[in-house]
Amino acid sequence: MKSFCYLLLLLTPCAYGYGQLSDTGKLSQLSWLVGKWERQNMKPGKVAHERWEFVSDRLNGWGVTLVGADTVFLEQLQIVVNDKGLFYVAEVSENEAPVYFEIVELRNDGFVCENQAHDFPKRIDYVYDGDQLKTTISGGGREASFSFRKAIK
Repeated sequence: MKSFCYLLLLLTPCAYGYGQLSDTGKLSQLSWLVGKWERQNMKPGKVAHERWEFVSDRLNGWGVTLVGADTVFLEQLQIVVNDKGLFYVAEVSENEAPVYFEIVELRNDGFVCENQAHDFPKRIDYVYDGDQLKTTISGGGREASFSFRKAIK
């Protein structure tokens, strides 16, 4: 009986960890995000895009909106793994510090991240479908959606 208990104690952690990806492994599930995504349905004279690339153990991204040759919006983005999990990090001039959104749902076709303490957005959804990408930001009764198409290399 004593041997059985020891065996059970040894195997229990293995059973709970089986089939689960580490947060670093989860990051590789986002490889579909890599590349340049051009925003669709922009007003004439205005263009916007997001660009993502793997750098070491994280994804780096940039969101840019241009009116003519002038940059009217710029955000630095990252998807990182830290000791608390997998996070989408947005850095924009309106905020004093980068804002961390925890990735609370990760699927083959997208992810959802949240930061309920942030004013807006509180939630960010990315949905991927081939060469199409839809992002939705929401919170506090507000919502905005953006459609992107993968840029041709």
